Parts: sequence; C-alpha cells; structure tokens
Amino acid sequence: MKHARIVTALATGALALSGCTDGRRDLPAASASSAAPGSASGSASGSASGSQRPHGSAHALVARPLVIGHRGAAGYRPEHTLASYELGARMGADFIEPDLVSTKDHVLVARHENEISRTTDVAEHPEFADRKTTKTVDGKAVTGWFTEDFTLAELRTLRAVERLPDVRPANRAYDGRWQVPTFAEVLALRARLSKELGRTVGVVPELKHPTYFRSLGLPLEPVLVAQVRKAGLDSATGGLMVQCFEPTTLKALETSFRLKAPLLLLTQPKGGPFDLASSGDRRSYRDLLTPTSLRSLAKYVNVLGPDKAQVIGRRPDGTLGAVTSLVSDAHAVGLEVMPYTFRAENQYLPSNLQVGAGAHDRGRAAQEQEAFLAAGVDGLFSDQPDVSVKARAEFMSRPSS
Repeated sequence: MKHARIVTALATGALALSGCTDGRRDLPAASASSAAPGSASGSASGSASGSQRPHGSAHALVARPLVIGHRGAAGYRPEHTLASYELGARMGADFIEPDLVSTKDHVLVARHENEISRTTDVAEHPEFADRKTTKTVDGKAVTGWFTEDFTLAELRTLRAVERLPDVRPANRAYDGRWQVPTFAEVLALRARLSKELGRTVGVVPELKHPTYFRSLGLPLEPVLVAQVRKAGLDSATGGLMVQCFEPTTLKALETSFRLKAPLLLLTQPKGGPFDLASSGDRRSYRDLLTPTSLRSLAKYVNVLGPDKAQVIGRRPDGTLGAVTSLVSDAHAVGLEVMPYTFRAENQYLPSNLQVGAGAHDRGRAAQEQEAFLAAGVDGLFSDQPDVSVKARAEFMSRPSS
C-alpha cells in the first residue's frame, strides 16, 4: 500500500496532513449504518453523520477536505473551458478537473465526452455535417460528432456552449466565447494560477473511455504521462491526481508507466467498468467496493471517487438516508474518499434542502455538503466551488464532538 503517496500533501499551501487518529467534526445526526453503498436505509433523522477513521490506521489524515472544481466552475460557466477552470480556482477550489479525450491527431483535449454535440456548436458548422455518425462507445450506441474524427486544427474552429442550458440558462450568455482547450493549456493555466494565487492549484484529469481510445490506436495514457512529466507534476505532492472509471488503466499507470502521482478510481452505483467487461470480467463497481476488494485496490489506487449516493443514499421521501460503510471501509485500508457531484440546483438536492418551487432554483447545497463532510469524506467534486469552500469553512469551524 502506497501510504507515502497521499493526495492532499501538496507541495505548498494549506492542505497539511494531521498525524492524529481522527480530526473529524461531526454534525448532530444519526450514527453510520453498515448498509451497503448506495443504500438509503437507516435512521429516521434527516441528517447524516460519519463513521470515524480507525484508530491506529497507517493512513495519513487530511487536515481539511479538498474542494475539487468539477469541470472548473460548471455552475457558472460552460464546463471544460479555460474560463471555467480559472473561475473555479479563484473561488478557492484546491483542484480543477478536466475530462480528457483525444483528437484525430492524438492531442488530449478537455471535453466531458468524445461526442461533442452538446458541448460545442459543431451542429452549426455545415462543413462538418458529414462527420455526424453513430458509434459504439463502451458498448452503447452514440450518435453525434466525435473528437477522434477531428484534428486539433478543425476542433479549434468550434466554440464551447453550455451543456445544461435549461438548468443553467445564465451560462448561455457565454456560449461561443471560448475554444475547446488542450490539456497542455490547462496545465499552463494551472501553473499561472498557482503563481498568481500564491498556492498550489492542483489538477485532477479524468481519462475518458481509455479502452475505447486504445482500440482506435489513440491511447490516452502515454500522452498524459508525457505531458504531466514535462510540466513537473509527476510526484506524490506535485498537485496532480489522475482519475478514471477503468481500474486497469490506473493499474497500468502505476506499474507500466511508473506514474508517481496519486490515482483515483471513480465508481457508480450501477454497472461495472468497461475495461473489465470487455475482457470477460463481470465484476460490478459494487463488487469492487467490498472490504476485500478495497484491500486489493489499495495496492495501486490512493483515492475512491464514488457517486455521492454510494456514501449517503436517499430515503423514499428524497431526504438523506444513513451513511453507508464505504468511507470507513476505505479508510480502514488507507484509501481516501472524494465523492461526486455536488450541485446547488434543487433537482440535485435532498428534498428537505430544496428552496422554491423550481427544479433549477438553488437550494441549501452547503447543508448537504456538510453532511458528507461529517460522514468523513476527504474531498468534494463540486459544480459551485464557492459553495463548497463556504461549507468546508463552516464545517471546520464547528467544535469537535
């Protein structure tokens, strides 16, 4: 287990680690249940409280949880634009998060998916009309325009647009303003912001569909490794994490590429990793999160990035349920836990934290996030980093129970 590779020990800045056995502060709430990840069963209380890290664990403990700007500051700007990343960092995010896919000429660019009809104005370009097609990506049929069918020069003629225009209509004011950024540009932005803000701004790239891209002769891993090493980020404390939904990719980064930066495995409540399924391994994400499987993962993974429902589920009435055992199980084998995705709009919040009648109105998102901090998570992937920074400050200011 790579205890020396602790994500939150950034080279500079305020994310120092504590040597204590437990630095957590709990909100008044029901005790953690032993329910399986994703379960909403438990106490009748609308709050949730966390399982504590085990005493005597060899795993170093974060002094304060990380705020990760999910796709930058996606609640305020079109996602995966340099403007979104910069705003996220200036709002106080410790890390910014680009999703990475490949162009036809093997350049890594930041898009939520390789299909770009919802995140660019490609449909308005008649010169690319014949590029629209249907492909099978990770076993599913997808129709649209795909980054791997465009050179970088061609992709540069497109402009980013808001992916959720009905949810975030204010973001549409920025449609057409920015290009699709390359990963190299994101790394350069990270370096500039670190100097300007006087702290390490971390970056946590997600490799999207690596098995698929490998089948096209466009492997993502070697390009990423070369670029982060060129940027001087391949260290345990250099402000880099690499994340993926496919465990074999993370294992290859550890064993074949000898990447020193921490690795984060993303999971979801249903289904399983495509890399495993494509090789005949039928294990689901749920199977990977048993205590025995977590012990095996901890040999090459440093952090879990579960769907937040795998940490605290919902009751039938839509309120938060009981805390699952996932955080305590992960901490027991030295893994940190950083769930996704925290959003401020009502439709994403527990029913008792919604404000107003509109699904797109903003509710009491900070209270939801404080409940997850009380559950012992080590970080939050957030579309509104400013809300998460405030939630963390409020949580950390409370006296220890």
